[in-house]
Amino acid sequence: MWEDRYQTPDYVFGTAPAAFMTAHEARFEPGQTALSVADGEGRNAVFLAERGLHVTALEYAPSAIAKARRLAEARGVSVDFREVDVLSYDWPEQYDIVLGVFIQFVGPEPRRQLLGGMKSAVKPGGLIALHGYTPKQLDFGTGGPPHAENMYTEELLETAFEGWEILENTSYEAEIHEGKGHSGRSALIDFIARKPG
Repeated sequence: MWEDRYQTPDYVFGTAPAAFMTAHEARFEPGQTALSVADGEGRNAVFLAERGLHVTALEYAPSAIAKARRLAEARGVSVDFREVDVLSYDWPEQYDIVLGVFIQFVGPEPRRQLLGGMKSAVKPGGLIALHGYTPKQLDFGTGGPPHAENMYTEELLETAFEGWEILENTSYEAEIHEGKGHSGRSALIDFIARKPG
């Protein structure tokens, strides 16, 4: 499905970073290591690399990775793009920041597995940053999966990261225009938490 989706001449979600990235860019410091999970066509990984971070990006679809590499080359930055299935990945390394932007392609049980892997990939004292849709997004239909159980709520994320220092956990509505994939009024959530040291 994802390989088919990304086999287009244009970038499905555009080449600019998600608004979440620019809103929280002060947290992304030069020299940090970052892992972008299910990174798609590279817009967020490339943004981090442009800010001076050392970035690894995981993605399943070869066509998306090819686009991401072209974007990185055009912007003059280096990103370690890896073709992996994040649901069977063994998360061998740890990073200062682990990022998941609109990675709501799985339901509750696979999500627990995915978030568990992502949590293990955060260094002690490091950050996890998640951005996605809340269930109200189904009313808008401007992007994301058609399954409420795939969406985030503040309560869900607070529970999933119990024991972490929650720095931001905010639901809101906004107009976003990120390629054809995300366009229009959207029900969003931003979540950032620090792993215990």
